[in-house]
Amino acid sequence: MTIAITGATGQLGRLVVGKLKTRTPPSNLIALVRSPSKAADLGIAAREADYTRPETLATALQGVDTLMFISSSEIGQRVPQHRNVIEAAGHAGVKRIVYTSLLHADTSVLDLAAEHLPTEQMLKACGIAYTILRNGWYTENYTASVPGALAGGVLIGSAGDGRISSAPRADYAEAAAVVLTSPGHEGKTYELAGDVSFTLADLAAEISRQTGKAIAYKNLPEADYASSLVGFGVPEGFARAIAKWDVGATTGALFDDGRQLSSLIGRPTATLAASVAEALEHA
Repeated sequence: MTIAITGATGQLGRLVVGKLKTRTPPSNLIALVRSPSKAADLGIAAREADYTRPETLATALQGVDTLMFISSSEIGQRVPQHRNVIEAAGHAGVKRIVYTSLLHADTSVLDLAAEHLPTEQMLKACGIAYTILRNGWYTENYTASVPGALAGGVLIGSAGDGRISSAPRADYAEAAAVVLTSPGHEGKTYELAGDVSFTLADLAAEISRQTGKAIAYKNLPEADYASSLVGFGVPEGFARAIAKWDVGATTGALFDDGRQLSSLIGRPTATLAASVAEALEHA
């Protein structure tokens, strides 16, 4: 069985490849990337595949049985790019697609759902067997702020008391590898999230506990948080998006207690304490 992985050189893609190599021979794997030369260190075959250039997709997908379809990173361009991939998969005779969507995409208040849900609908209509992995937030989205919190003595955000059921990318990658290499997942949609939720105040407290430094959580209005992120060098459009997603946490958009992720990987998801410890090692 040949498994191709889109976005294989991205943060999630590299982890998926690594997990797959422990479950199937590397000769069964193909990295689909814009620049194959950047995939040399993956240790698997690589083909050029650009979501915006259907001609590359038609060639890249030849002989592929299962496609690990990691969603495009270009927010606002995903629907046409994803359509290109799904149509090319159909023409190439791909037998199954596993797609990374958004937690509770059908009910989420997050603007990201506006691109993931149409993709899910295209998958269901394309005639190819599919599995939808609705990934929750990555814990790294928040632990990336650990160095800044230590430097400034405060963790900032706009999530209020919203609970975040996140897990590290490695846990989501492992779930993808399980689904890709085991039977019984066709036609299923999984809501994937961490076992134990936390607030940003909990995160600040955990940073304090592990470092011995008093780190408080400061909740900011959405516009103020976005402005602060711009001040830290985050592009303005992305800063506004981050702040808006944080506010989404206050309505439960980042919460899930179904434990489908740990069920798939056969173990508890990584704890917040473990993720903070790892972030501190690299801070």
